[in-house]
Amino acid sequence: MHTLKPILFIDRDGTLIQEPPVDYQVDSLEKLTFMPQVFRGLGRIARELNFRLVMVSNQDGLGTSRFPKKTFDLPHQKMLEVFAGEGIRFDEICIDPSMPEENSPNRKPRTGMLTHYLVPDSGYDLSQSYVIGDRDTDMVLAQNLGCKGILIQASAFESRVPEVISLQTTDWMDVYKHLRRERRKAVIHRQTKETDIQISLSIDGTAEANIDTGLGFFDHMLEQLVRHSGIDLMVKTQGDLHIDEHHTIEDTALALGEAFHKALRHKVGMMRYGFYLPMDDIRAKVAIDFGGRNWLMWKVKFKRERIGDVPTEMFYHFFKSFSDKALCNLNIRAKGKNEHHKIEAIFKAWAKAIRMAVSIDDNVEYLPTTKGLL
Repeated sequence: MHTLKPILFIDRDGTLIQEPPVDYQVDSLEKLTFMPQVFRGLGRIARELNFRLVMVSNQDGLGTSRFPKKTFDLPHQKMLEVFAGEGIRFDEICIDPSMPEENSPNRKPRTGMLTHYLVPDSGYDLSQSYVIGDRDTDMVLAQNLGCKGILIQASAFESRVPEVISLQTTDWMDVYKHLRRERRKAVIHRQTKETDIQISLSIDGTAEANIDTGLGFFDHMLEQLVRHSGIDLMVKTQGDLHIDEHHTIEDTALALGEAFHKALRHKVGMMRYGFYLPMDDIRAKVAIDFGGRNWLMWKVKFKRERIGDVPTEMFYHFFKSFSDKALCNLNIRAKGKNEHHKIEAIFKAWAKAIRMAVSIDDNVEYLPTTKGLL
């Protein structure tokens, strides 16, 4: 299945480079000053997050006697050279030279320069795209494109479209962290003749759960995953429970594993490994490695055939299916007397292991592997 690519539509003056306070024209090298942290923040975005980068700028009267093109070109080309030297290259540069009174369809916040991104089957996902700029016209452009907005502005700001602003900051590292969190999400719809499953996952969540699989004890276990890992998770499963529980549990695990694999596709700085957990009479140990290879080691014995409305034999199938689709290694061991506590401790330990493994060290700018690929 082809994956639509998101876009960052980025303003120039006041966003990438400082805007001169008097004439607002960067028309010499002496006026060329870069915004704080732009190389580090935008550089990490370019290397790690797979956005198309599009520069979009209004340059009032460019090409006229008051703003000759040659005075614009020298600092502009120097700016692009410096960005390229930091690994930042723009896929497209869109510049409108008109004056406000001309009402050009190309002038921001109008979308005339960007109509090729608005056509059906463009290959781009505007709903997951952003306009980054320092003015309200940039935020209105975001609304007109169907994007979200990031406002590069320190002062209090009253916008015409506050609902599109997802972040206000002057620090490009804040922009990077915000986009990274937003990218660690996944929506999965898995439908077969036996089940119809919808999953929405946010790795960097606030432990919000909305679980409905038709199996009360299974719901309770997935709620343990959410509470102890800190993810946000919505699961809606309609399965052939009139036959038995097998397809509902196994297929939910497959869809959940696929969601984790999709949400964790950008692993730079990720811890990768996790482990944990005692619970009353139970000692549960779960080790996990999101290293791109599936494997399950299962050292758990149950003395009861069912816990609640779930057959105990299905827990092995659940974790095996999750491992297969998440492409992770799972090593699960548990000992104790109370069977309810045993599987609950396993789910809690699994959640804690996930929380550790998906955590990010902002100071690490490389993949946690010597292979160069995860």
